Amino acid sequence: MVFTSIQFWAFFVIFLMIFAILRRSTRTGMMLYVTAASLGFFFLTNRWLMQLLPLTALISWSLTKAMRQYDGAKRKAFLATVILLDLAPLAYFKYAGFAVSCLSRLWDSNFALPDIVLPIGISFYTFQAISYSTDVYRKRFTLDVTFLEYLFYLSFFPLLFAGPITRAETFFPQVRRHQPLNERMAYMGLWLIIMGILKKAVVADYIAQYNNWIFDSPLSYSGFENLMGLLGFSMQIYLDFSGYSDMSIGIAALMGIRLRNNFRFPYQSLNVTEFWHRWHISLSSWFRDYVYIPLGGNKKGNWRTALNCLFTLLLVGIWHGSSITFVIWGAMHGTALVMHKAFRPWLRRIPDNWCTKPFSVLLTATFIICGWAVFRSPDLDTASLIFRQIFTDFRPESIPAFWTMRATWLTMLVVSCMLLLVREKYYNRLMIKFIYSPWLIKLAAFAFAVQLAIEFHSSNITPFLYYNF
Repeated sequence: MVFTSIQFWAFFVIFLMIFAILRRSTRTGMMLYVTAASLGFFFLTNRWLMQLLPLTALISWSLTKAMRQYDGAKRKAFLATVILLDLAPLAYFKYAGFAVSCLSRLWDSNFALPDIVLPIGISFYTFQAISYSTDVYRKRFTLDVTFLEYLFYLSFFPLLFAGPITRAETFFPQVRRHQPLNERMAYMGLWLIIMGILKKAVVADYIAQYNNWIFDSPLSYSGFENLMGLLGFSMQIYLDFSGYSDMSIGIAALMGIRLRNNFRFPYQSLNVTEFWHRWHISLSSWFRDYVYIPLGGNKKGNWRTALNCLFTLLLVGIWHGSSITFVIWGAMHGTALVMHKAFRPWLRRIPDNWCTKPFSVLLTATFIICGWAVFRSPDLDTASLIFRQIFTDFRPESIPAFWTMRATWLTMLVVSCMLLLVREKYYNRLMIKFIYSPWLIKLAAFAFAVQLAIEFHSSNITPFLYYNF
């Protein structure tokens, strides 16, 4: 059951009515109710693997509570133990099969583990658990939370599939304030849900089908068709993930919890550094605060800064999966970040104006799109075939036929690209107009989004991409 399914929204409407009653009367009852619903939701997606979540919560909360009593080496030992225990299930489910496969090839044996199913959401709640313990260790977060509050935080179902990874300092104060539901925030949540439906259930799912054909068999298509597939995937992964994040943040807003934005028009970035300030913000800031800065950040000289940056982005790549393509994708972005930092003194001399900005955006977007070819391909051979087809078999004469056969697909791609160039301040103004518009307009906008999702629905739609991560 996912956020784009009719079953989920039927469940959520009923859930929200009971939640509204409990929220007004008893905070403990509300947390018990939401936690039970979240664990039930988790069971529907992971079956008995759902036990990992409450077990992780119990271990992490208990050891972190004990850690508060100590300082110095003992405090550090508790933190190291918590992090290792939190990471152990994630490491097993994501990398054990790959590690055993590599060792079997190295030793020329036939040993292999049974198929390992990755529990959905394990990365997100693991990262939240680590951030909580680390912030307590650093005395950045000082509230003494109960186990129920912690389990409520770790299992909160709007964050289950796609995050955003939410820090304790953002989440717990809102839960404890127990303020009446803000009407403006509720309407903002509705706006984000509508945007998420349009992004994910309408555009991303529709254009995904053609993109999959290209990456499955690039030699079966001309260079122009391969280019369209690559551009299509670049749009798909953004709309898929940002749309799901919008729905997560919107659902949380309807429940009175305000979460931070996870995407801020990343394809408008002037450079790769800016891209990582706009793309999957909760993940990039998590790796910055809990990997890059503890390694020394930019405080230990240029060479150490470059190594820290490259190592952090390699970990980001490996987090996405154990394939060599993810490692190379991470290395590409790490190298680009190092180069941008190295040349920044000279780049600052170039003025940002109407002439240089479009060039910078185009150059950055080209690099990002080329990286997506490696990211999406099942292996390096597929990525190289896609580029080879684009540069050696472009065939411009196939463009009219492509338009004739895939007019709707191409229209969606072009319109999406144009909308991504809208300035953030104009988008925010439109959201504010929606928030203060009559309820009939809000209802019509929601019905329109749902109707479009139904019209473009297909049994072959691609599931949420970040299920795999």
